[in-house]
Amino acid sequence: MAVKGWIEVDELYCKGCEICVHDCPQNVLALDMDYLTPKGYHPVHIIAEGCTGCGICALVCPEAAITVYREAPVREIDQEKI
Repeated sequence: MAVKGWIEVDELYCKGCEICVHDCPQNVLALDMDYLTPKGYHPVHIIAEGCTGCGICALVCPEAAITVYREAPVREIDQEKI
């Protein structure tokens, strides 16, 4: 089962520098060219499925504008041990 992740971008801090876009190993980030933040920047967003929640985007963001979330794996219970 593939790990699923997602991000939240704080629009008060994202300045659309695209560092996270270029460093994303899954190539699922892009600037939202249809939206401007109150400060006049195009913020980053996920454009496709495939985010694994690796956290690289948050690490390289100079403004610390990205929070990464990762879906917790479901553990299977071994019925024989119960």
